[in-house]
Amino acid sequence: MNMKSGAAANQLPHYPPDVATRLRPGDPQPRRDGVKDDIKNLTLDELTAWLAARGEKPFRARQVFQWLYQHRAREFDEMTSVAKSLRNLLHEHFHVGFLQRKAALHSTDGSIKYMFGLADGREVETVLMPGPEHITLCVSTQVGCAMGCVFCMTARMGLVRNLSAGEIVQQVVEAYTDVEPGRFIRNIVFMGMGEPLHNYENVVKAIDTLCEDHGFGISARRITVSTSGLVPAIKRFIRDGVRANLAVSLNAVRDDLRTELMPVNRRWNVAALLDACRELPSESRIRLTFEYVLLKGVNDGPADARRLVKLLHGIKCKVNLIPYNPPPGLSFERPSPENVRRFQEILLGKGLLATVRISRGLDIQGACGQLITAQTPDAQH
Repeated sequence: MNMKSGAAANQLPHYPPDVATRLRPGDPQPRRDGVKDDIKNLTLDELTAWLAARGEKPFRARQVFQWLYQHRAREFDEMTSVAKSLRNLLHEHFHVGFLQRKAALHSTDGSIKYMFGLADGREVETVLMPGPEHITLCVSTQVGCAMGCVFCMTARMGLVRNLSAGEIVQQVVEAYTDVEPGRFIRNIVFMGMGEPLHNYENVVKAIDTLCEDHGFGISARRITVSTSGLVPAIKRFIRDGVRANLAVSLNAVRDDLRTELMPVNRRWNVAALLDACRELPSESRIRLTFEYVLLKGVNDGPADARRLVKLLHGIKCKVNLIPYNPPPGLSFERPSPENVRRFQEILLGKGLLATVRISRGLDIQGACGQLITAQTPDAQH
């Protein structure tokens, strides 16, 4: 794990007092390199406040948002229903962020795996998964990851940096290029590269834009944030009432095994993690899912299934079983369909709602981090 990089990524920039005192509510943060801020880093409320401080009415912010996310404008001059004076003002202070499509791998099952280039030359992955009734998009939240899960390719990169809110939502904008007219991205899962709750503020801001009617208008019940088990952030997520569902990656029922697979367990063990999940009120609109990656001969036995039932007793949740998608270079294997079915049947037999995730993109390195690390073994270091 690159914990040093993780600490640096979360440090707030320090500005001289004379600069700090000139900032007004909603102002974009100044950049030392002189580059204008990405307007997509702002929520609708923040953009509304910024414009109000300059004498503009709230409907102007809604107009701009519609152009950014519904018309997917790439330049302010494309916003023809916005007054030219306002377009000039926006151009003076912001730029419209974009991602460079560096690769797009098409699977036989219809999935598309993207590798997007960022402004600083880093890269992230995104996966579009069309279905007969709805389309799901899996987005990344960090370049690399600090969590160090031994079965994950992204963990090999360590944490390079957090994505901004704009870089997160722009993955949705870019993916829409491959969505057929008349169809919409219905589900967003924060299950790509990185630990979403390690980039809490930017993820929450991105969710706000995704749910905003003048943005993407995606239902909060169709957005899921995955976490490896950052207990304080889980508690904050519940306390803040974030407009999204929560998926907790459990992956083992014993502390010794979970610590071996997921080093975060040294800090917050299984008991602490489940206690945090129990803080979710039964009447909450947040849906809680426990993700369980099945690794052949490691955590997929009947005893593991029975122990999982006992651990989750009394918690309103469902279990999503995920047969491992083995990347090259790692020793873990995918369990047999028979073992997966047996594991699921034990859970169902005890009254626990358990589904098996259908793997997508097996022929295009669909698991997070596979494409970048396969193309550049020393990527991002």
